[in-house]
Amino acid sequence: MKQTRKKHSPAFKGKVALAAFLGEETIAQLASRFEVHPSQIHTWRKALIEGAPGLFGTGQKSEEKAKDIQISQLYRHIGQLKVERDFLAERSGL
Repeated sequence: MKQTRKKHSPAFKGKVALAAFLGEETIAQLASRFEVHPSQIHTWRKALIEGAPGLFGTGQKSEEKAKDIQISQLYRHIGQLKVERDFLAERSGL
């Protein structure tokens, strides 16, 4: 009989990783309780530890997005001004 892979939700992964991080139970106990392989728990725990600093960052990603939006708006405005300038130069005979 062929086994299929289980797809766990991010909430489940976070719950298991947090339980492993807290260390109140061994990895083997957690693996038995949550019915996942111990190496998977180690992977999720490591991802939790590495990703935690990003949760409390200064919002650099949102600042970068805002800058990108502003730059695209400025380029659009420059393009519009060039079209208007070219139109007016053509109409005035220059």
